[in-house]
Amino acid sequence: MHKGSWMGNRTMQGGACLPGLWRICGLVLLACLSGLPVFVRAEESESAAPACPPSARQVELACQSWTEIDAAMKAGTRTVILPVGGTEQSGPYMAVGKHNVRAHVLADDIARKVGKTLVAPVLAYVPEGSTHPRTGHMRFAGTLSIPPAVFAGLVEGAAESLKAQGFTTIVLLGDHGGYQTQLAALAKKLNRRWAAEGAVRALYVGAYYEVVAGQYADYLRRQGYGVALGKHADISDTSLMLAVDPSLVLEGLLRQADKPDSADGVYGGDPRQATAELGRAGTAMQVQAAVEAISSFNRRHP
Repeated sequence: MHKGSWMGNRTMQGGACLPGLWRICGLVLLACLSGLPVFVRAEESESAAPACPPSARQVELACQSWTEIDAAMKAGTRTVILPVGGTEQSGPYMAVGKHNVRAHVLADDIARKVGKTLVAPVLAYVPEGSTHPRTGHMRFAGTLSIPPAVFAGLVEGAAESLKAQGFTTIVLLGDHGGYQTQLAALAKKLNRRWAAEGAVRALYVGAYYEVVAGQYADYLRRQGYGVALGKHADISDTSLMLAVDPSLVLEGLLRQADKPDSADGVYGGDPRQATAELGRAGTAMQVQAAVEAISSFNRRHP
């Protein structure tokens, strides 16, 4: 028997059971003699990571009870981030939930830095191309796409829910390029609708995404990576993922001999040169850009 088992070495001495465990030993012996499987709980078994570690409980709506959220709002929390991800292919080596994980992790970081800010669950369903015929990222397995009108309704409904609860700054933060224009238009639409109510506003933080193809791409060029940066599943995109959660990148496929191309769902610079160190520079820029935008907005609209 495994030494880390539920019974452990301490329960067996020279093949005999310690007092008080005769019944357990007898049941195990009976099961073995009858050919039945024996299930033993291991003390050292790896438990699942908690869905809401302490850092998430600080800022995530999904990790708090309604009374905790209500208390936070009464104590002055009036800003909430609505992070938008997307479920799409990102080459042979990157998980289709890439945008959702990055939006989740970075939105939490942004909220902690801004202060008195909570984070709504990530919207993982976004427009990714047509299903009949299959176009865009829908040409690849694992991508999930919804029509633009459905996406607009989803964002508006979530924003209206947050407004109804008393949040006054509702931040639209998107990790994927395909819907940035639509998010900006939705923020304007919501603000027109809410104008008569004065204090409630939607804020589209385009700088969070724009910095990837701007400031971050410039940084990568200074490091010697100068071809078509800020594209889909390229060196910049892959480095960002390695920085946030390297478990979503299959290193063996990423470092393959042949450079992937558009047929593989990869566009832009060579992703095989991606590193977590390069990615950390980019995520820091994204977080800083968003923190500055939200903080500045809240100062102008106290």
